[in-house]
Amino acid sequence: MGIGDMMRVVISAGGTGGHIYPALAIINKIKEMEPNSEFLYIGTHNRMEKDVVPKHGIPFESIEIYGFNRKNLLKNFKTIKCLIKAKKECKKIIKEFKPDIAIGVGGYVTAPVIMAAHSLGIKTFIHEQNSVAGKANLTLSKIVDLIGVSFESSKNEFPKEKTIFTGNPCSEDALKKPAMNKSELKLSKDKKLVLFVMGSLGSYKVNEFLIDTMKLFNNKDYEILYVTGNNYYEEISKNKFPSNVKVVPYIDSMTRIMKNTDLIVTRAGASTLSEIIALDLPSILIPSPYVPNNHQFKNALDLVNNNAAILVEEKDLKGDILIRKIDSIINDDKKLNEMKKGLKTLKVDNSAQIIYDNIKKLIDRK
Repeated sequence: MGIGDMMRVVISAGGTGGHIYPALAIINKIKEMEPNSEFLYIGTHNRMEKDVVPKHGIPFESIEIYGFNRKNLLKNFKTIKCLIKAKKECKKIIKEFKPDIAIGVGGYVTAPVIMAAHSLGIKTFIHEQNSVAGKANLTLSKIVDLIGVSFESSKNEFPKEKTIFTGNPCSEDALKKPAMNKSELKLSKDKKLVLFVMGSLGSYKVNEFLIDTMKLFNNKDYEILYVTGNNYYEEISKNKFPSNVKVVPYIDSMTRIMKNTDLIVTRAGASTLSEIIALDLPSILIPSPYVPNNHQFKNALDLVNNNAAILVEEKDLKGDILIRKIDSIINDDKKLNEMKKGLKTLKVDNSAQIIYDNIKKLIDRK
């Protein structure tokens, strides 16, 4: 590898924060271990990584690429054409950059990147965040050198001899962030806190249900922090809520307030669950039914089966169901402690470090 504290890394992940933030966590760990390392991030030309990644000062190259369309098969001709062109472009980019390793952290954009790197004889590593493997990762698993998984249960989906259980690298980032003082949000330091959050954009369907639910929290001796998502705040904030319900559009570095939360009601995206596990935070999970392969539901089951969370499906959100569930947990310290115990059995505190150690070994085997 030449210089002792330097790695040259091509990394790709795209489409959603669930892929992009673990990729950034891996970059942060490599920078921490080998400060002179150089990175090149390859992402899609029209998804959120094109805005998020450059803000972190990471060199970014975009390629035009689309996912396969299951409903309109004719569109797939364009997709295949783009894939062939993208692979060619990636080959050129990778040849110029001369990386030690190419890392794919999920999303269809990783396919041409990892295929191009493999064809050039460069070591490859992919990471799967969900308990159900994504299509791109399943395809790439046949050619890559090493595969990392976030859930023990998804090890069976990949070739045994090259799959390792790493956990999700976002967990390590969550642990490092300083806790946010409740007073910053005008919350009481003496009362228990229930945090409602459905992702940075929020969920129309769940918010519709929550507006009425919030009004039922009157006279409870715990507080509610209701994060509506940026898209819905303006409309929702026009409603009148009880004094123990605080409504905000979004909180940057959500893990900071999660550190002072007693119970979270949230979706079951892989990165969110990795933070919940890292912070021993009891949860009520409402998986999004709008994701491929219903993977949020399957992610949630990994926690539920360890008595670490409670599952409520979106279709079952009726009446006072959430209030009854919250009361049964938040007022029962025994129940809270049982959930924390369950979370400890799933914990991987040093996920990014495990990934770094293994890719380092991979490179040194050249």
